[in-house]
Amino acid sequence: MVDRRQTLDQGRARHAWDLVQSVQDDETFRTQVKKLPTRIRAAGMGQALAFLEGKGYLPELRVGLSDWVLKHRGLRPSGGDLLRAIMEEPADFLRRATDEALAYLQWVGRFAEAREKQGGGR
Repeated sequence: MVDRRQTLDQGRARHAWDLVQSVQDDETFRTQVKKLPTRIRAAGMGQALAFLEGKGYLPELRVGLSDWVLKHRGLRPSGGDLLRAIMEEPADFLRRATDEALAYLQWVGRFAEAREKQGGGR
């Protein structure tokens, strides 16, 4: 869970920062992070995550997003995998998880963009 002395948004920012700093392939990461919120809004979170998994894109983002939404936000993990939880949990879970994922992805996108402007990563 987020440290109670921090706001929820600060917790999202910290977790997103750590994720972006761990990424090896900056260009693919930035491209897919920019597209993911649109995919989620257009097709739904399950479809968007299934697309990433099917293409083998961004395993670190899928793990980081699952970690944040399920563990840190306490939205009842189903084996620690967000895609599996989406398929197994009630519709209310999907709504809350989607809202949280979109808020988290704003931070990931901002930090990925900032990293690009600083000359990339590795």
